[in-house]
Amino acid sequence: MSSTPAKPVLVANEASKRPSREQALEAVRTLIAWAGDNPDRPGLLDTPKRVVDAYGEWFDGYDADAGKELSRTFEDVTGYDDMVILRDIEVESHCEHHLAPFLGKAYVAYLPGEKVVGISKLARVVEIFARRLQNQETLTNDIIDAIESHLQPRGVAVLVDAAHQCMTTRGVHHRHVSTITTRFTGAFKDDPALAERFLKLARG
Repeated sequence: MSSTPAKPVLVANEASKRPSREQALEAVRTLIAWAGDNPDRPGLLDTPKRVVDAYGEWFDGYDADAGKELSRTFEDVTGYDDMVILRDIEVESHCEHHLAPFLGKAYVAYLPGEKVVGISKLARVVEIFARRLQNQETLTNDIIDAIESHLQPRGVAVLVDAAHQCMTTRGVHHRHVSTITTRFTGAFKDDPALAERFLKLARG
């Protein structure tokens, strides 16, 4: 059985295919009217501009390159061979199903092979992928795949813990519920004790 191919992600060099800013503004005006309000009343007159500007910030991950962030590496680690772990990286993303925010933290660790990268670059990779439309599982995979591809480490571990507003503000309206996704590669996948140590360090 054949399946419909996934729609390709719009990247920076395809920006000309995007709708114009005026088309985006008009789309917001249409949604305001569909919701039942008047987009021309004083309180809403500048809302389309504010929404479009906010979208430009929330989704600027489409214009960023995680590979570029990970391209500047260092080889001299003076014999260090244990995990490098970043805790409590802020995650601000939007789910692809309802365009609703999901907010939380990411925890990222890797076991250096021959290359290490500045720790701020790992946080930047999380930020780049978070600022796109996806589900949390995809976000977790994208972070780990980028690190695997560009650093060739001995293993990578990622945990994302986030609350989804599509669940808390609509639908079942269950507040104080978070979603946790994890993925392990290399030594983290092969060695349960190493994975457990990452989880303990990540959760503090």
